[in-house]
Amino acid sequence: MFPETPAAAAALTVSRRHYSPALLNHCVRSYLWGAMYGAAHRIAFDDELFYVAALLHDIGLTEAFDSHRLPFEEAGGQLGWVFGVAAGWPAERAARVTDIVVTHMRADVPPDADPESHLLQVATSWEVVGRHPEEFPPDARADLLARYPRLGFGAEFLACFEDQARRKADSAAAASVRNDAAGRIAANPLESAPPA
Repeated sequence: MFPETPAAAAALTVSRRHYSPALLNHCVRSYLWGAMYGAAHRIAFDDELFYVAALLHDIGLTEAFDSHRLPFEEAGGQLGWVFGVAAGWPAERAARVTDIVVTHMRADVPPDADPESHLLQVATSWEVVGRHPEEFPPDARADLLARYPRLGFGAEFLACFEDQARRKADSAAAASVRNDAAGRIAANPLESAPPA
């Protein structure tokens, strides 16, 4: 189900240490939703690279890695590069983690231009605001939420974005808050899914 490589195992270890349970499950679900969507649409992607990026994509929201200057996705992307190099990846491969983590908060990218970024954008927009619900059948939703429950993710994530918006007014998180993130998160069908 998950890539079995040293880098993948290390990404999970880092994630378990620094994320709250709700954010950890969100990152794992983001990988799984993205992989599910990729398989359904026959999108070829680098599984290890996507897994590492999915697990680290919100690391810039954590206390240990929150930058007082950089938007969370840029701080997290830079940490992704450091992580990749430390895992023994070539600098170019490590830089892909940066690209994916930063791009997931930008305008939509097509799968043929950057499959891993596309998958993370689809997965996180579904996870956070319920975008493209038709891509994720109810039985798959129930199974994934039973294995990796939300644990109050919506409220915790909104609080993180509101904090980012207060301190980093020009960030994508701030733009999201101004664009009614609270209402869009509350309307996400995953938020009203019955607990498993």
